[in-house]
Amino acid sequence: MRMNTKYLYILGCLFVMGSLVSCNKKQAETVRPAFSADSAYSYIERQMEFGPRVPNSAAHTQCAVWLIDQLRACGAEVELQKGFMPDYRGNNQQIYNIIGHFYTPETANRPRILLGAHYDTRPWCDEEPDYGDRFYNVPGANDGASGVGVLLEVARQIGAKMQDSLGGSFTPVDIVFFDCEDSGTPQFYTGAEREDTWCLGSQLWATNYANKKNASQEVPQYSFGIVLDMVGAPDAFFPREMYSTQYASNYQERIWKSAKRLGYGAMFSDQQSYPITDDHFYVNRIAGIPCVDVIHYDIRNASGFPHWWHTRNDNMTNISRTTLQAVGEVVMSQL
Repeated sequence: MRMNTKYLYILGCLFVMGSLVSCNKKQAETVRPAFSADSAYSYIERQMEFGPRVPNSAAHTQCAVWLIDQLRACGAEVELQKGFMPDYRGNNQQIYNIIGHFYTPETANRPRILLGAHYDTRPWCDEEPDYGDRFYNVPGANDGASGVGVLLEVARQIGAKMQDSLGGSFTPVDIVFFDCEDSGTPQFYTGAEREDTWCLGSQLWATNYANKKNASQEVPQYSFGIVLDMVGAPDAFFPREMYSTQYASNYQERIWKSAKRLGYGAMFSDQQSYPITDDHFYVNRIAGIPCVDVIHYDIRNASGFPHWWHTRNDNMTNISRTTLQAVGEVVMSQL
């Protein structure tokens, strides 16, 4: 059988055009948000060099000063929010929240995206099996430093975008490093305690924000927020946390869809977790800002958290560049 050469030529052109479309589509699908896991990893290492960042310690103060310097170097306008919150015994705890505002003159009054992580570490290793080891400080590589490390690299990328943006093309972002997230009631404490002993920094931030807004004072407007907590483990598993679903389901859906599109669907699971009291809870409940928690909570095991959680083994051996890259790209995809 013989085919007309004219039709062969047309078919050939269609084939080439189809191949080009397929190639261009494939190239578009592989374009990924700018993010360096190596950079995020180095930010985590630097925090660990200070030692445990327990509130009121020298390491905590040194780390706070360093964080302020890093945000300013990325082009942020930095605010240090000071205040007091009662701890689990009712005693006043000094709080230092660090806030980096990223905006251009053209976008200063636009709704912003809120990104947060806690930079303090737990004063007690109260998950240690040996009671005598429970009074050590948690090193906090994953529980604290990982979220901060990712957001510092995000800040570096935002700073570059802010410099390169033309006019109003930049999306304004606020990054908050919350203090005293991990000073909740230790397991070995048997005395009287107050409620809401965790996430003191975000309680202070959210309360101040709500009070100013209710008093018709000028405050930034936020479209939504993302909190990162324990986002560096090699076997990281991020389910859909229940408070995030309750308060910010649309944004949670948007973030998890982006994760799947980027190839991280196994890590960002569609499984629902129990509600977790984390900084996002108070941002949602008190400040009224829809906020999603990206937190390692593996519902496939008994405790949900890694076996080294709140122990002396929360160190750099439990930090994976692969996980940092995944979380960083997912966050950058929202900006």
